[in-house]
Amino acid sequence: MIQISDTTLRDGAQAEGISFSLDDKLQMVREMDDLGVLWIEAGNPGANPLDASFFQAMAKQPPLRFAHLAAFGSTCHPGCPAEEDSALRVLSSCQADLKTIFGKSALRHVLQVLRCDPAENLRMIQDSISFLRKEGNRVWFDAEHFFDGWRENADYTFSTLLAAEKAGAERIILCDTNGGSLPDQISEAVRQLRERLNIPLGIHCHNDCGLAAANSLAALNAGCGLVQGTLCGIGERCGNADLCTLIPLISLKLGLPCLPEGHLSRLTHVSRVASEIMNIAPNESAPFVGDSAFAHKGGMHIDAILKDHTTYEQVDPETVGNQRRFLLSDQSGRAGIYARLGRFLPDLNRDSPEIASVVKRLKEMEADGYTYENADASFELLALDTLGRRPGFFHVMDYHVLSQQEHGGKDAQAYLKIEVNGREGINAAEGDGPVNALDLALRKTLAQFYPSISNMRLKDFKVRVINSHGTASRVRVGIESTDGIHLWKTVGVHENIIQASLKALIDSVDYMLTRYVSEREIQAASVIE
Repeated sequence: MIQISDTTLRDGAQAEGISFSLDDKLQMVREMDDLGVLWIEAGNPGANPLDASFFQAMAKQPPLRFAHLAAFGSTCHPGCPAEEDSALRVLSSCQADLKTIFGKSALRHVLQVLRCDPAENLRMIQDSISFLRKEGNRVWFDAEHFFDGWRENADYTFSTLLAAEKAGAERIILCDTNGGSLPDQISEAVRQLRERLNIPLGIHCHNDCGLAAANSLAALNAGCGLVQGTLCGIGERCGNADLCTLIPLISLKLGLPCLPEGHLSRLTHVSRVASEIMNIAPNESAPFVGDSAFAHKGGMHIDAILKDHTTYEQVDPETVGNQRRFLLSDQSGRAGIYARLGRFLPDLNRDSPEIASVVKRLKEMEADGYTYENADASFELLALDTLGRRPGFFHVMDYHVLSQQEHGGKDAQAYLKIEVNGREGINAAEGDGPVNALDLALRKTLAQFYPSISNMRLKDFKVRVINSHGTASRVRVGIESTDGIHLWKTVGVHENIIQASLKALIDSVDYMLTRYVSEREIQAASVIE
């Protein structure tokens, strides 16, 4: 079995634009534990008060089911005995299952960064690990800049590993810290170490050359038994090895177990929840978990997929918790329409007359400026509407939007009046711009009838001019929405950008109510009080 070590909360936290709160870290740990990773490197308690608070909070939480927590720290400073190093003492007393110590394994860094004698660096490594072991801790050693050091001065770099092994480290993590190595360099170094060391090895790669996943696989094939990375590949500079890519590669391509049985199908969900917590846009083109990973556009491709999905898919999307998507365009044809409809209208067949009616309606809407290639939710609602199957959850009776310049406050207000099964709802909201105010007012009003709507928010908002009539041009508004778990996209078209936005907003809410809200909640909103 290949062990997975997740360092999203430690190394990933060094990524530009990433900042975890205590609640974020607690939620991320639960998501990673639910996925089934074995190790979670969650922070440096000796250098970061937030991380210290995290480990204290985790000690009061219910125990994890699958994962073990690791705390991270540095070797003692030059000239300082390990038992007198305050950060090491904090690390030692931290309530984590494992302590990971990083130290310099490249002579260049010892001389240029630490500016100490090479022998002193070996003392620091051995003394620090020995101290932690005497205090009753399990310890791993992170050999920082290992591969650079190995190429520059293999003898000294190897001596740092021997010092860690002699001091009692359970495992050595080989770090391609600068992300500059090639797969053959990685595999050759690991093979040589397997012949000279008895201690288990792990691999930690950065992605500065775009090779973090390839380098990690090379290390595993050469004898490493553990791989470290981050969810969504976040990390300093170009990021770390992406576990959302590595885990399927290990499980499906190498055929080696790395998660509990049945947990691989949770991967896409966890990646999207992680993106939500980190407040980053999911990479639509990400392998395995991206929204476009199993998206098909060409008519011939779609026809082949319907006959045998392996013709244009490397793995079954359900194995990683993703889903197949058929994009509508002038290249997809009738096969594309049928494939899309078949997902939510299984009673139709390829020759159903309903297919022709949807195709006709689609062409009419496209002539009006709509495009559904990147608006799956709006297409589904369009098809349901064409076939007389679209549910009627609410009706917008009236709305007003006001935009004005204010100093120190919101610059737009929106008033909205809706009707839900004979009952009226009226509300208003202030926002950063008219669309934001309208969005807030709509969801605020609907939440009175459908409480789950309060979990919904917009993730992206795009506007495109589709003709050239100056300020009177027709515009297409695209919206991406989420409830924190699911993502869906809608579209609206009109000469008035507010009207176009409202169309997309209404579709977005309708889709959530159609797909992601319980029948009990829908029925409760239909009861006339």
